[in-house]
Amino acid sequence: MSVDGEAVRPELAADEPGWEVDPDDDWGVAVIATVGRQLKLRREAAGLRAAEFGAAIGYGEDLVYKIVSGKRIPRPEYLDKADELLEAHGLISAMKEDVRRVRYPKKVRDLAKLETQAAEIAVYVGLSIYGLLQTPEHARALFEARQPPYSQEEIERLVSARMARKAVLEKSPATAFSFVQEEATLRRLVGGTMGRQLQLEHLLEIAQLRNVTLQVMPTETEAHPGVDGKIELLKFADGSALGRSDGAHNGRPTSDPRELRILELRYGTIRAQALTPRESIAFIEQVLGET
Repeated sequence: MSVDGEAVRPELAADEPGWEVDPDDDWGVAVIATVGRQLKLRREAAGLRAAEFGAAIGYGEDLVYKIVSGKRIPRPEYLDKADELLEAHGLISAMKEDVRRVRYPKKVRDLAKLETQAAEIAVYVGLSIYGLLQTPEHARALFEARQPPYSQEEIERLVSARMARKAVLEKSPATAFSFVQEEATLRRLVGGTMGRQLQLEHLLEIAQLRNVTLQVMPTETEAHPGVDGKIELLKFADGSALGRSDGAHNGRPTSDPRELRILELRYGTIRAQALTPRESIAFIEQVLGET
């Protein structure tokens, strides 16, 4: 599990199309190494040097070598151009799906896998809109505000990864979701007035999903167990569970039954103090009307 699926990555050079490979991502490293070998074998079979190949598809020799050596993730258009030039009849282009998944940070993929496997997901968030509930505009504004800053390439990569995670909201069989958001997260002008409006409208759409319960915790309420920070609980069909809380165990994930019961107690208390789902929808509509 990660901090809402975010990961710090090295900044890309502006003149080098492609994405860095995470050296700690064994699966990703293996995939890109395989892609690089296939490209090299087909290029050599066609009698093209790296410089000639790069010039023919519009990329520099240095990038060609980095992709061959598994140090850089090729963009989809790179693979399409290589497929056409090397007359691979779609075999190179077919690698785009695996490459697309490698583009997403390993922590995001790991979190997305857990979310896909979960039968129930419960989340309380006090500082920001939870990742699964964000619009692309909201997510982009959050990433753009980070310090030290991400490169524009990395921002787009992280936004794409976060939006890809949202497919779990409508998967079948459906996962049961419960979200509690603090009022302050609804009022913060992330992405400006228009960005906030789009985000509130999106929350209202998600709240209509039959497998989603969305509640708002009003600012004018007494202290509750969530004041220590975010709480996340994932329950799986086999009876196992995973949870974490910013205010317990240094935010580390736990599967210990006793610790999970404590997190469930805290989350249950938070839900009891929050507005009901119907009241929450009315509250979001009220905030939207104020924009």
